[in-house]
Amino acid sequence: MSGGNERIMKALKEVWRRAENSLCADCGKPDPDWASSTLGVFICLSCSGIHRNIPSISKVKSLKMDHWDDVQVQFLAKHGNAVTKAIYEAHIPIYYYQPTYNDCHVLREQWIRAKYERREFTEPGKQLPYSNGVKEGILWKRGRDSGQFLPRKFLLSEREGCLKYFTKQDAKEPKINVKIDVINATFQPVKIGNPNGLQITYLKDNKTRNIFVYHESGKEAVDWFNAIRSVQFHYLKVAFPIASDSEIKNRLTRNFLKEGYMEKTGPKQKEAFKKRWFTLDHRRLMYFKDPLDAFAKGEVFVGSRENGYSVQKGLPSGTQGNFSWHYGLTIVTPDREYLFTCETEADQLDWITAFTSVIDQAMTPQEYASKCLDAVSFPS
Repeated sequence: MSGGNERIMKALKEVWRRAENSLCADCGKPDPDWASSTLGVFICLSCSGIHRNIPSISKVKSLKMDHWDDVQVQFLAKHGNAVTKAIYEAHIPIYYYQPTYNDCHVLREQWIRAKYERREFTEPGKQLPYSNGVKEGILWKRGRDSGQFLPRKFLLSEREGCLKYFTKQDAKEPKINVKIDVINATFQPVKIGNPNGLQITYLKDNKTRNIFVYHESGKEAVDWFNAIRSVQFHYLKVAFPIASDSEIKNRLTRNFLKEGYMEKTGPKQKEAFKKRWFTLDHRRLMYFKDPLDAFAKGEVFVGSRENGYSVQKGLPSGTQGNFSWHYGLTIVTPDREYLFTCETEADQLDWITAFTSVIDQAMTPQEYASKCLDAVSFPS
C-alpha cells in the first residue's frame, strides 16, 4: 500500500471513529461500515442498499472494501452524522415515526427518501401530506370473512377525531367509524403478505378488532401511518392539555411486543394443547386461530408483579394435557395459571422476556380501569 493510501485510510478511520458516527445515521444500528460520499453520513449495510436506489442523491461506498480519495474523506470529515442530521432532520414533526433497524423495509426506505430525496424536514412549517388533519383515499382491505383484498375508501379526520371506511366510493354511511384514540396501527408485511401491509386495530366493545390493509405505493402507506399519528397527537393535545409533547408521543401507535405461534390448553389444564397465533400488545395477550383473524378468540390482561402476576419457565408438574411442543411457560395471575408451549427454546425465552418486560412495569391508573373492563380469561 502506498504512503498516500495509508494516509487516506488513517484519516478515514479517524472520522469513522468519532462518537457521532458510531451509529447508522438512518436507523441507529451500531457500528456502521458504509458511508455516503455525497451526503457525508455513516450508515449500515441495510440502509446503504436503500441509498443505492436513489443514486441522484446518494453515492455509497464500503468503508472497509472500497477505495476512498482525499476529497471524499475531507467531505466526510466536514460533515458526518451530526452535521448532516442538523440539516436533514431539522424540523421533524414530533409525531413522525422515526424507524430503527428493527423496523420493516418500507418504513426505513420512506424515512430515508423523506429526509434526503424529498427534504421534508429541512424547513419549518412545511406542508406535508400527513400533516393537514385530513386524509382520504383508497386502501386495499382484507375481507373479514372472504380473505380477499378489495379497494375501499378510507377517510381520516382530525376535526371529527375518527377514521372511517366505506364499502363503496359513493356510499354516504361508513362501514365503520372509529374514534382516533382507540386506534393502533403497525406495519405487518410478513403477516399480510405485502411489503406495504398495515394492520389497523381498534377497540370495539372493549375487544380488539383487526383490519388488514395495504397500498401499492410504499410512500402512500407510510403517509397513512403518519397521518394517523398526526391526528392522534393533536387529538390527545386537546384531551390532555397539561401533558408534555413527549408524554403524548408515547401514547401514539405502538408495535406489538411479541407475536407468534404457541400451543395453549384450557382452564382445566387437562384439555389437549392447540396451536394458536398469539399477540402481546402491551398488557393485552390475545390469541387467534389464524394470524389474519379480525377478532381474537380470547384475551387476557397481563398485570404487574406487585399485583400478583408472574411468568415462569416450564409447566407445572403433573400437567395432563397432550402437547407436541416441549418448551413450556406458565403465566400466573391472581385468578388462574395459563399454560403454553413453544416450538423452540429460543421462542420460549423470547416470550418469557416479553412477558417479563410487561410484568416488571408498574400499572397506571388507566390500566387498572382497563383491567376492570377486560374479559380476563381464555375460553378453552
